[in-house]
Amino acid sequence: MNFPSKLIEDAVTEISRLPGIGKKTALRLALHLLKQNEAVTEALALAITRMRKEISYCQTCHNISDQEVCSICQSHRRDRSIICVVEDIRDVLAIENTNQFSGLYHVLGGVISPIQGIGPDDLKIESLIFRIGTGEAKEVILALSATMEGDTTSFYLSKRLKDSGVKVSTIARGIPVGGELEFTDEVTLGRSILTRINYSQD
Repeated sequence: MNFPSKLIEDAVTEISRLPGIGKKTALRLALHLLKQNEAVTEALALAITRMRKEISYCQTCHNISDQEVCSICQSHRRDRSIICVVEDIRDVLAIENTNQFSGLYHVLGGVISPIQGIGPDDLKIESLIFRIGTGEAKEVILALSATMEGDTTSFYLSKRLKDSGVKVSTIARGIPVGGELEFTDEVTLGRSILTRINYSQD
């Protein structure tokens, strides 16, 4: 692709680094921004820069947060006896959109994947074990994707939590095998939370 300007080419290159965006789409976006009022593009650039520099992660559940402890963990309306374990932040957003879950979350930051070199020590598992150790939680819901990596992680966590005294459950398999949580429709995801079942290692 030939560009009339090195500045446009650089912008297209950077935009096309975003997932799901090819060179043609990146070019359309760059040209669209070029046509906008300068204040619009400056506001966008500032918002992205502030997000990258200032956003932090909850010290308790590892969800994104503007403070040391996120609004969900701080809320007195949440059921503190239930912790829903998810792979990443997108899964928190997906479950919250169902309006079917009122407990707390724990974001692992990924799943166990030997092929990609991701082991238990690379995930936020020890902080989950610590939270369970405080005795406040009575149930842990394993809301991980129905993939080999997700199932491996669920199996590992169930073994770690076996002697903790908490109930370990998993979301119902209304979600297709191999499906990612974030792409599941809200009705199906909501029902899978409500109809969760005891996790079995068999």
